[in-house]
Amino acid sequence: MRFDRVVSTIDAHAAGEPLRIITAGVPPLLGATILERRRFMAEHYDGLRRALLFEPRGHADMYGAILTPPVTATADYGVLFLTNEGYSSMCGHGIIALTTSLIETGMFPAREPETAIVYDAPAGAIAATATVRGNRVERVAFRNVPAFVFADRVGIRTSVGALDVTVAYGGAFYALVDASALGVEVVPTQVSDLTRLGMEVKRAVEREVPVVHPEEPELRGIYGTIISAPPVGDGADGRNVTVYAEGAVDRSPCGTGTSAKLAVLHARGELAIGRPYVHESIIGTRFTGTVVAGVPVEGRPGVVTEIAGQGFVTGLHQFLIDPADATAEGFLVR
Repeated sequence: MRFDRVVSTIDAHAAGEPLRIITAGVPPLLGATILERRRFMAEHYDGLRRALLFEPRGHADMYGAILTPPVTATADYGVLFLTNEGYSSMCGHGIIALTTSLIETGMFPAREPETAIVYDAPAGAIAATATVRGNRVERVAFRNVPAFVFADRVGIRTSVGALDVTVAYGGAFYALVDASALGVEVVPTQVSDLTRLGMEVKRAVEREVPVVHPEEPELRGIYGTIISAPPVGDGADGRNVTVYAEGAVDRSPCGTGTSAKLAVLHARGELAIGRPYVHESIIGTRFTGTVVAGVPVEGRPGVVTEIAGQGFVTGLHQFLIDPADATAEGFLVR
């Protein structure tokens, strides 16, 4: 057995969506800001992202996170989020799974009944609060960066005809569309059609609308498509599947996508401040989102949202990378 790198990870999930947390084996990422560290990672160590997320160690829908030292005085950690396409600006299920993992593995000291962790993410500061009983994290809620409607009812042309979609930000930019307009249902048996149409909508919107965050030009482009449908389970308010990055399918209700959805509902007068919204995923798992306050975003009306869910640790791993292995940096069969 030969190898030139050993990478340690904690594997976890939130609402069924995986997270591979890289805890050791990555050289220091240089940069004074998280966005600078993200660029450094992409330029110098992107092979590690592919090696750990792609086959044979991962799969096309795998998600990852790398912890770094914080870049602000009030944060406990910096964090980068990794996808099959590259690097995300924020990840809600990732914050829930990461917070759970740090506390339950003892990497961060647990305090009952609540443990607070603040992260410097590319999109901004994220404050997470875990409900802790014994050695178990029962719930994680986080205050997200301000969410807002970027463009309402944008007209696009697709293979199913002309559509109106809404672009909203919840830590990343999303195109929101109803499943009924696409002629599909949000069920696992239709995942191939959902993926194809989600990517078609994403690309069509990007052709029509230059999407750039008004406060940070590096946060740009449509990250994913949120395909919404009526709820299936009792007590849920809505159902969705988010197709993101390069055709990845979110098994969870999508944390940042839920923030974007809440911003749209609030802007349309359909969701009041303080009213919980139970968001259901394609597999029936749930996050609960709440608009907690209004906030301006460069002259636009925005909202502060809180997203809550539960995470679970699924494994502790040491991955070996052999320089003689032709697939050392991973591959995808799709």
